Amino acid sequence: MKSPITINGRRGDRSLRSNDQSRPQQLDFVFPPAVSFIVLGRDSALEAKAREILGVLNAEEFSREIRVEWNARLCSAAGRAESHRNLISLNPRLRDGHDGEIDRTLRHELAHLLAQFRAGRRRVPPHGAEWRRACRDLGIADEARCHTLPFPVKQRARRFLYRCSRCGKEFPRVRRIKRAVACLECCRKFNRGKFDPKARLRLVEKEK
Repeated sequence: MKSPITINGRRGDRSLRSNDQSRPQQLDFVFPPAVSFIVLGRDSALEAKAREILGVLNAEEFSREIRVEWNARLCSAAGRAESHRNLISLNPRLRDGHDGEIDRTLRHELAHLLAQFRAGRRRVPPHGAEWRRACRDLGIADEARCHTLPFPVKQRARRFLYRCSRCGKEFPRVRRIKRAVACLECCRKFNRGKFDPKARLRLVEKEK
């Protein structure tokens, strides 16, 4: 992941006003507060914290593979977990709040990785029973699926529409799916959670 440095400051506003009708007009400048520098990329302190949290759950070896980074590409999401890379990405806007939000989000995303680690090769739903159990073990039993932080919502047009070949459920997507993907609900119902070719998603519509 790239590690650029961004400046977290507001644009200066300039106003023109007349202080006294008998005096020449003067320009009053309003300057932004002192800028603060936010370094993006891996965070060794949070990685150490993740290892400490997982250490009491008999997952020491797994915890050494966890990487934590700050990712400015996250817009409305507070965090993201990628189990195939054991990577947790956090939204830099979390730093505008308090440390409690950072800790909570770290544990939320750790729960995703821990749930998948415990399941092995079996795919687990993002916020299913395995994730809820991991949340309880990580001390956030009442965790919600989505955060309520005041992050801006980025509207993105759904350019591709896929449909399950078995049940007909539709799945709009921003990007084209480049590999074979099946409907999770049908895979659970008809093939014990394993990939079901009969439930493969088919492209039915795309933006012209």
